[in-house]
Amino acid sequence: MPDEWSLDNIEGIGPVTKQKLNEGGIYNVLDLAARNISDVSDILGGDTEKAAELVNKAMTYLVQKGILSKDFVSAAELYKIRKSVERISTGSKNLDELFGGGIETGAITELYGEFGSGKTQICHTLAVIVQFPKDKGGLEGGAIYLDTENTFRPERISEIAENRGLDPLKALNRIIVAKAYNSSHQELLVKEMGKYIESEKIKLVIVDSAVSHYRSDFPGRATLAERQQRLNAFMHQLLRIADMYKVAVVVTNQVQASPDTFFGDPTRPAGGHVVAHMSTYRVYLRKSAKVRIARMVDSPYLPEREAVFIIDEKGVDDPPEEKKKEK
Repeated sequence: MPDEWSLDNIEGIGPVTKQKLNEGGIYNVLDLAARNISDVSDILGGDTEKAAELVNKAMTYLVQKGILSKDFVSAAELYKIRKSVERISTGSKNLDELFGGGIETGAITELYGEFGSGKTQICHTLAVIVQFPKDKGGLEGGAIYLDTENTFRPERISEIAENRGLDPLKALNRIIVAKAYNSSHQELLVKEMGKYIESEKIKLVIVDSAVSHYRSDFPGRATLAERQQRLNAFMHQLLRIADMYKVAVVVTNQVQASPDTFFGDPTRPAGGHVVAHMSTYRVYLRKSAKVRIARMVDSPYLPEREAVFIIDEKGVDDPPEEKKKEK
């Protein structure tokens, strides 16, 4: 971690406060700015006023360093910043077009669909492709894979890497896997991500899946309010990580039946409005015969449309007939 990101650069952080922050998983200015005030307050023993002061100072410092934009900027300046946003290829030209060029950094992309629709396969493929040079669709970075449903398979990573011309062992070494056993553990792991993102040059954070533990830990309507509150804090934490560290965040989500739907597809993503509002891009995946179909459901600027892709030994790929057309 460069000295410029040291907590010593923030006025008001002495040796005692620094030790408390370190014990709470905050090791640098980026970590501090990425945490919400209530988190920092708990770490400091309930001192909300000081927590707010330190978080605001960290944010101001990042603005000075050019990591965050100023409070008020012109639309022209914002447009210039947007043009420099980096993207990760999905491995499929069809899917890349759907995403406007690939998975965007600094944003949360939500993939939801039924079992077997391709959510985890896309995640595995992205974890490999992010390691490639930029001219091959990657960002020359590593990936963090937060596994909440025991779906991560290193042998699948090895297969995808080998079939895409990447050394399997090197590919596996660039992916950090953390298995979450409940919602509290899941939240703790996300708070600890900062130190790995910088040291391991992480460019992609995957949470597969984001809502699963919350559904099992908070069953029934009696715990719905607490569940949504906790889930909201978790998604906010992910968004701050995406924004502060300029990494791509991909979350998968389960679906549930909507009994009041009489026409069309009755499946709806779990997590309600909390996940919907925090996701920059929402994509619905479904299986149709031998292919998968992805539909852009929500995006700040991309149209609602569909793309066809397949799952093969390379992970995510385009249908063979479309490859023939390109040739």
